[in-house]
Amino acid sequence: MKTSWFLGGIVAAFLIIGGGFFLMHGPAVSGPVTLFQWQDYMEPPFLADYQKAYNEKPAITIFADEDEAFSKMRAGFKPDVMGPCYYEFPRWKEAGLLAPIDTSKLKNWSKISPTLRNLPGISAGPGKVWFVPHYWGNTSLTIRTDLAPEYAKSQSWDILFDPKYKGRVSVMDGVDDTVPFIAHMIGINAYDMSEADWDKVQEKLRELVPHLRFVSSDDTALAQGLASGELVAAMSWRTTFASLNREHKPVAYLTPPGGIFTYVCGLVMHKDPSNEAKALALIDSSLSDDAAVYTITHIGDEPANTQAMSKVPNAVFANLNISRDLEAFLKSGIFQRRLKNKDKIVSAWTEIRSGIQ
Repeated sequence: MKTSWFLGGIVAAFLIIGGGFFLMHGPAVSGPVTLFQWQDYMEPPFLADYQKAYNEKPAITIFADEDEAFSKMRAGFKPDVMGPCYYEFPRWKEAGLLAPIDTSKLKNWSKISPTLRNLPGISAGPGKVWFVPHYWGNTSLTIRTDLAPEYAKSQSWDILFDPKYKGRVSVMDGVDDTVPFIAHMIGINAYDMSEADWDKVQEKLRELVPHLRFVSSDDTALAQGLASGELVAAMSWRTTFASLNREHKPVAYLTPPGGIFTYVCGLVMHKDPSNEAKALALIDSSLSDDAAVYTITHIGDEPANTQAMSKVPNAVFANLNISRDLEAFLKSGIFQRRLKNKDKIVSAWTEIRSGIQ
């Protein structure tokens, strides 16, 4: 962290020249902090409180995926606030990229769901965390109920392997979504796999690939494929289902027995922020009530700030097909976590889906 001496609110700089020193006074100079984040979460509602407090906009850099973001920071890029997901932030912490966050300096911390505030592994000691939950969502299958009514009734993910729908289903390209999903289908916990377990999962992935129309995590591509009927079922985030449901397309978001996967994304602070107070203010700004309402009404994810949800109409929850009791809903799912040996898993899935294996 860059540090300064403060004397009565005035910055004092000591210059040692020729064995003596001079005391120079002047106002503290600090430019905007930098936010390194997914594109959707750089919209004005997430920045408004920060801008009001400092009369400036933060600098903004977008990342397309967390591997890209990690590589860029390892290469020397130093943002102040970053937005990884829960399964990713441990890698950033272990690489020495993060500083603990004092939750007493976040006025919106207490508004975050208790379940999310107590996620395993985020504590950095009493009153401090490495990771501040920001928003969450789900991974399951969006299906066309008119084209596959039997699966709308059964709520089964087996449609991915049904010969009847071969070439009309898709899964996501990221291993954090697809690998735990397929492992769960065959009774394996992807977060605690033995080598024998991993062999079984790879075998199931190889069985899957010939059934796929394409592999993509692009919301637009998935929504278009489902809307046109090119796809009958697509592994997707709830945001894809919500956008189609708003358009009154005949779709359902499957919730099979055993629960669906829940991702949690959050905010972390760089180990060397250019201005810690501003970095904390930017984190807090992203947790504001207005930001939370925007998250669920415009993006389709669910905010960590669950207190603000009292302001959201029932119709929004109905469109997402979720209960207003978000705490109970969170407890019913399977939280996505860090995959062990992720680099090996990424390499294997890349080869499998390209037909090399």
